[in-house]
Amino acid sequence: MTTLVTGARGKIGQSLIAKLRTAGLPVRAASADPSALTVPAGVDVTELRLNAPETFDAALAGITQVLLYAEPAGIDAFITAARAAGVEHIVLVSSSAVLSPTATEDSLAAHHLNVENALAASDIATTVLRPGAFASNALGWAYFISNGLPIEHAYADAAIVPIHTDDIADIAYAALTGHELRGGTYHVTGEQSLTFRAQLAAISEVLGRDIPIVEITPDAARAQLAQHMPAAMADSLLAYWASTSERPEPIADTTRSLLGTPARSFAQWAHEHADAFSPN
Repeated sequence: MTTLVTGARGKIGQSLIAKLRTAGLPVRAASADPSALTVPAGVDVTELRLNAPETFDAALAGITQVLLYAEPAGIDAFITAARAAGVEHIVLVSSSAVLSPTATEDSLAAHHLNVENALAASDIATTVLRPGAFASNALGWAYFISNGLPIEHAYADAAIVPIHTDDIADIAYAALTGHELRGGTYHVTGEQSLTFRAQLAAISEVLGRDIPIVEITPDAARAQLAQHMPAAMADSLLAYWASTSERPEPIADTTRSLLGTPARSFAQWAHEHADAFSPN
């Protein structure tokens, strides 16, 4: 019962691969660039580009389960290839953005919702995970903090509930290994609502030094974000921050409610990644 892990270079994929391998379960790691993968001994690697159907058949050969990241461009062809390969179960890493009442008009939400809808219309059993913000998004500050520069941020007091990627991997692992979660849809978060200002304070405590934060206008933030993502997705992100400045993001399902284990805190994440924020 081999599991294919797409996006295997990412934090969730790496954590899940390690868990499956430790349990002695067969796993295949997939990436657009398999030569760049670092995986435990004995883990098969394969090329897979989710917008390139010509890579699907070889990657899916002998696979019964998949951890899938949302990519609408090739999803119909992926479902067809997965069905032909005998895939029985897919765990989809979606996004809590799909819960917005305007999801169909929001670039980020629609990206994930289109994949959810395609899988729901298929006959393959699907478990849907809808995380909100990842704790690891804070790595976007690493260059500035490690170089003693201030953090510029719009909506510094937006209250979100970041989730540790290992928590997402734990929930995915449970769904892939027969837990009662299989087949459900879950909005997953951490256990603590934190503003961006509070996240920076947690990193500051780990480092033992102050991290200055400068609040900038949404337009200035949009210009910065557009350097790293499509403008429509930057707009989605800013709208999310604006909404959580007015109404804190609610705490949803966590590893505690789903698995009976405490969720990892942002402070724990900050301790684990202190080196990323230390001077170069």
